[in-house]
Amino acid sequence: MRKITLASALCLALILTACGGGGSDGDSAGSDTSAAVSNTGNNSGGSGTGSSNASGSSSNGNASGGTGTGTGTSGSGNSGTGNTGTGSSGSSGSGSTGSGSSGSSGSGSTGTGGSGSSGSGNSGSGSSSSSGSGTSGSGGSGSSGASGNSGSSGSSTSSGTSNSSGSGGSGSGTSSGGASADTGNTIPVVVSSASSVRNYPLVSVTICKPGSSAQTSCSTIDKVLLDTGSFGLRLYASVIPSATLAALPIRTDAASGSNVGECAAFGSGYTWGSLRTADVKLGGETAASLPIQVMSDPAIVSRVPTACVWNTSLNSPAALGANGILGVGVARYDCGTACAGSTARWGYYYADTNPATAVVMPLVNQVTNPVSLFAVNNNGVIVEMPTIPSDGAATATGTVTFGIDTQANNLLAGAGAAVFNTDLHGDFTGSYNGAGTVSTYIDSGSNALIFEDATIPQSGGFFAPASALTRSVALSSTNGSAATVSFNIGNASSLYASINYAFNNLGAYLAQTIDLGLPFFYGRRVYYGIADKTSAGGGTGPYVAFVAR
Repeated sequence: MRKITLASALCLALILTACGGGGSDGDSAGSDTSAAVSNTGNNSGGSGTGSSNASGSSSNGNASGGTGTGTGTSGSGNSGTGNTGTGSSGSSGSGSTGSGSSGSSGSGSTGTGGSGSSGSGNSGSGSSSSSGSGTSGSGGSGSSGASGNSGSSGSSTSSGTSNSSGSGGSGSGTSSGGASADTGNTIPVVVSSASSVRNYPLVSVTICKPGSSAQTSCSTIDKVLLDTGSFGLRLYASVIPSATLAALPIRTDAASGSNVGECAAFGSGYTWGSLRTADVKLGGETAASLPIQVMSDPAIVSRVPTACVWNTSLNSPAALGANGILGVGVARYDCGTACAGSTARWGYYYADTNPATAVVMPLVNQVTNPVSLFAVNNNGVIVEMPTIPSDGAATATGTVTFGIDTQANNLLAGAGAAVFNTDLHGDFTGSYNGAGTVSTYIDSGSNALIFEDATIPQSGGFFAPASALTRSVALSSTNGSAATVSFNIGNASSLYASINYAFNNLGAYLAQTIDLGLPFFYGRRVYYGIADKTSAGGGTGPYVAFVAR
């Protein structure tokens, strides 16, 4: 979704669903927007298991003394096939060893794709080894594989793999792309019916007690919207288990001693909640003591300030279509120096008084892009999605890679990508149909290609031409980069009538803006360089770049 200031909110009023507020009429029936969480404990001698599914969820086991890990490979789905699938468990996999004086619980890494499995580690008081490799099959569903066993002494070994395949009617296939194995700096991102909103990329996030090295009072929250148009992690209080929520301290205002609340404005509405701190784990990366927003937190008792109210109240997972928002765009902070000066700025941070009172917030305490706090891979992110057919796919699985030009799997230098310098909002310039240049951005949290063209018929704000159209935009930037990209626009009514959830040709109308939403990502690697961080291929951020897969 597009993170905005309230001063610019009116320009975004017409395209609520494309910015993440919800799906089209009739699209929410049977959807599941409840939290899917898995708690992680620190039980000596216990065993940990990992699982993968169409929504990209995973569970992690934390251990004293050592950790066993598994590796998973992503399968490739065939577009246009696989309404249902069946899976069978089978051959052994490989894993890494862990040891400790007390027992250790292993955690299997998740496979990516339509369905799959991961092996789980085993524990022992001596040395232990765990193995588990999972391959994800194509198809709408499949079965998961076996988990490892735990041992009380000596050494023990477990293995488990699953291979799943599916076949079915046309038009309901799965597509997968991205890294074939977890290298520590990647997480899967999945578009599927896990959200009622079409073209909604979802990830899983683990939150823990701050200062615990992501080891204490942890919970994994699934179905979190991957949003390159905003900055920082925001989760609903209702999806965080009570034990974990209680371990996340609330920031207090030094002057009043009151808790601090925060609001955030997006194209589709606003959020209101508390400012808390957590250790946040994404794959093998950890952002320690990260300021986050806990939306609709009952610990904040004051009414939402009038200055925060814009459009729709995104006060629940059902209203958003996700359990939270992971903002990993080009900025480090959700407000920045404007909120850290001598005068409080309305529309961001408030003391929880009656009524709420705007307060100044130092940069170090503002809601922060978690990637910027990673130890090494902290200068940007890469979002890679697979190519999908023109009639869409039931699911699409891609990869989020952390860091740019820091290791072999995140190279921008030599990739042949077009690099565009941006402002701190991620904006550069573009021109549609030969008209003047307008504000342009590439946003995974927008579910459509959004631009101004009154000649294309519409249905509910989305484009619905009688036949498929091809359009193009000319992109430019202050660093002299220029490129023309072409895309297709399909009939939204026909697309939404299908069972598919991933579309590369869903378009919508908005004046004086070019928003290259998730359809732009299919078949591309899109890079986001964080402000004031450098990379060999992109220079100093903020910037965006993209290249065809």
